[in-house]
Amino acid sequence: METEKKRVVVIEGEDAAPDTVRSTVKLIDKFNLNIEWMYPPVGQEALKTHDTAFPDETRQAIDTSDSTLFGASSGISFEALFYLRWGKSTYANVRPVKWVPGYKSPLAHPEHIDFVIVRENLEDLYSGIEGNIEDLDTIPLKSFTEGRLLSEMAPGRFAIKVITEKKTKQIIEFAFELARRRKAEGLPGKVTCSSKYNMLFYTDGLFKEIAQQLAPSYPDIDFETFIIDDLAHRLVKSPQDLDVVVMPNLYGDILSDAAGGLMGGLGLAASGCYGKDYAYFESAHGTAPDLVGKNSINPTAQILSGAMMLEYLGFTKQSKQLFSAVERVYAEGYFLTPDQGGSSTTSEFTNAVATYL
Repeated sequence: METEKKRVVVIEGEDAAPDTVRSTVKLIDKFNLNIEWMYPPVGQEALKTHDTAFPDETRQAIDTSDSTLFGASSGISFEALFYLRWGKSTYANVRPVKWVPGYKSPLAHPEHIDFVIVRENLEDLYSGIEGNIEDLDTIPLKSFTEGRLLSEMAPGRFAIKVITEKKTKQIIEFAFELARRRKAEGLPGKVTCSSKYNMLFYTDGLFKEIAQQLAPSYPDIDFETFIIDDLAHRLVKSPQDLDVVVMPNLYGDILSDAAGGLMGGLGLAASGCYGKDYAYFESAHGTAPDLVGKNSINPTAQILSGAMMLEYLGFTKQSKQLFSAVERVYAEGYFLTPDQGGSSTTSEFTNAVATYL
């Protein structure tokens, strides 16, 4: 029985990012799945033909698709990325951190590292509420630490941190549900909540309070909390103790990149951003402008992001096969890219993965 067609928007991004996206599409096509790839104009191409980097037809393509596979942006396609996150309300950024044999980890003993960082993706300081302190003349806000009005401390600038009950509740529930699914697969089934609740009582404190309130609804899942700086320490010292880690936007943004270093670099760091009825998938690294035209960028992060997308679209078997094929290439160690200590090209690595599909 033929499965329902899935429509996937492909946004390749800039610089060397398209090489990783094309590798991913090539590998997924090996499965002969009922996927329609759509390539609407974005970025520099769209500027030439539509006088805008994010035309209406591209927005409509995203709205009528089942998912988007996104490369990396150097800025020109950021408007599309902004729409995928805030326009589609993809509130949960999921960053798997799993070491497999062959990854060039800086740790002496990276064995058994297998956890996921779940980052709230829409608010916190990323709400973009910033300005000049002088603009607060009419608002009697007082600094807790200095004991005087902010307006008296000008000139300077401010940013407002926003933590809402609604968005915190949905990201905490997402983390618990993910931990429950992982436990069914034989993993620990634990949620670790972290924020700077010892200093930011009202905002980060609220994040912690809501997690504590929801934890009893998941009696089958272990629960713990750590102050964010304590978590940063544990992330390096004992990452094997972690399972699902949930935190506000800014901390998640920073520590998920640090966690990528535990595996062996951002070239290995996959990412998925999930909303209630939409998700998009992108590698966590940048565009690597120094690798343009060299056919040497590591496509692993993008390929594994594609595997996450397959699972989201319902192709669970093929998702696992793609993960397994990548793991076998690293275990053998013959076709690794330069960032992982090898000398293979992007194409050679991709072809090696293809042999195991």
